[in-house]
Amino acid sequence: PAPPPGMVYIPAGVFQMGDNFNEIGPDTLPVHNVAVDAFFMDRTEVAKELWQSVQTWSSGHGYGMNGGTYAAAGHPIQVINWYDAVKWCNARSEKDGLTPCYYSDTSQTVVYKAGNVDVTNAMVKWTANGYRLPTEGEWEKSARGGSTGLRYPWGNTITGSQANYASSGDPFEGPTWKTTPVGYYNGTQTPTGTDMANGYGLYDMAGNIAEWCWDIYGSGYYGASDANNNPYGPISGSNGNNRLIRGGSWNDPSSNLRCAFRIFSSPGNTQSFFGGVFVQTGLRCVKSP
Repeated sequence: PAPPPGMVYIPAGVFQMGDNFNEIGPDTLPVHNVAVDAFFMDRTEVAKELWQSVQTWSSGHGYGMNGGTYAAAGHPIQVINWYDAVKWCNARSEKDGLTPCYYSDTSQTVVYKAGNVDVTNAMVKWTANGYRLPTEGEWEKSARGGSTGLRYPWGNTITGSQANYASSGDPFEGPTWKTTPVGYYNGTQTPTGTDMANGYGLYDMAGNIAEWCWDIYGSGYYGASDANNNPYGPISGSNGNNRLIRGGSWNDPSSNLRCAFRIFSSPGNTQSFFGGVFVQTGLRCVKSP
């Protein structure tokens, strides 16, 4: 099917999830096959302009969310918490005339618009045509771009010409908010490099801004019986209701940009301290066909 504007089609299929190198930690093991249904995903991280247009619309339609931060026009939104990311997905859906995915009740009648609600799997209308955060399985399948067992979306090594991470050397290095514009690594970047779209045509699945996922973090979830077929994550987590973050940010070492690398944070955090650095987090959306 033709993807909506700004999105790409991720086909249904089985991929290999986890750390094939056994170098990250036990929560990325065992490596296991995961079947995921087809979906659409934003080609790039949500940029400042899209975030603000939806937020402006939302303020007149019963929503309450914070503004986030951005470096400049064309750069990704960052410093947002999980609750606001989820509410924003709903607002984007309603603004586009689509059915929201997230609700404040298990009967799925009250659209989640305000406050800090720990939305559960049962409060999600998974078949709705609106926007939502990717599940962790959807995110890793997308990041790998059809490849199997690689550290990064393109191979097993990384340089500053391929992604934005701490001291990567791009022209946007500076004192604060050192993002690159969304889709920057398209072959015309400075210095000129190759087009870093992955096998599905996605940009910045490694670096620039880390991305909120749907799932509650469970350290042993990869071995669970429901982890192999369209997994939504555990019902309860290893450390409360922490939610998963994937992809690494401009403030992370390159090792945190690996496809299998997992971190987590309280859903109310706008910045996450992990491994000695503040991880800067934004989002990109998925939607069902």
